[in-house]
Amino acid sequence: MTTIQQIKEQLQNLQEPDEWLEGLQLDERKGVQLAIAQWRKQYTKKQQLLEEFMKKIAFEDSYRTPGKTLIAGIDEAGRGPLAGPVVTAAVILPEDCSALVGVDDSKKISKAQRQQFAELIRREAVSYSVHIQSAQAIDELNIYQATKQSMEEAVRQLSVIPDVVLADAMNLSVGRPVYSIIKGDEKSLCIAAASILAKTTRDQLMEELHEEFPWYGFNENAGYGTAQHLKGLETHGFCIHHRKTFEPIKTMWSDHI
Repeated sequence: MTTIQQIKEQLQNLQEPDEWLEGLQLDERKGVQLAIAQWRKQYTKKQQLLEEFMKKIAFEDSYRTPGKTLIAGIDEAGRGPLAGPVVTAAVILPEDCSALVGVDDSKKISKAQRQQFAELIRREAVSYSVHIQSAQAIDELNIYQATKQSMEEAVRQLSVIPDVVLADAMNLSVGRPVYSIIKGDEKSLCIAAASILAKTTRDQLMEELHEEFPWYGFNENAGYGTAQHLKGLETHGFCIHHRKTFEPIKTMWSDHI
């Protein structure tokens, strides 16, 4: 009789349900039934990821026209925090991007998945760029204009000129057709890819700032106004990476000057 371990190994190599799997259902051993249940769960998850992937591809295909196939997706990370830069990314993906099944809005996947996908996106992309807009620029321009300017700069820094630009909920002026997509990181693969590059880059920057300013907890809160962050502001005041046009730093700055 085939051992449970041997069956598990066979299941690892099984890509689609077949007659062997159906016959395996008759094996009453608890370990076999558990292995089958685990395989079916993983298979269902893979099918769901593939379905979401195909929806994103179909969405982008609707913006392609003959001779105009290069689509750049644009997204940002860090519009809401009290400290740190806003980071934007632009990504052009190849026609065959099947290696990116599972890429989604950066907020929907784990930190480990974001890191893995970020490396994969950099390898697979036709072109990508990341732009960092400082807290000082945010204060000078306001967060909306600073983000818009950063997104436009990210497009300009691409090594390949896109035919079409899809931006996550932002109207841009880049000399190419631009479409502002509400919840674009859920609908478009290239926007989702851009969101991952922006998020992972910004998280790394905030971890580096944490080394210099550990009392704010930037490595855990990414600059958002958590209790630890607010406590750090109360005891140490603000630093050069805080946004002076955001409360409560705005009031603290007014009192300071």
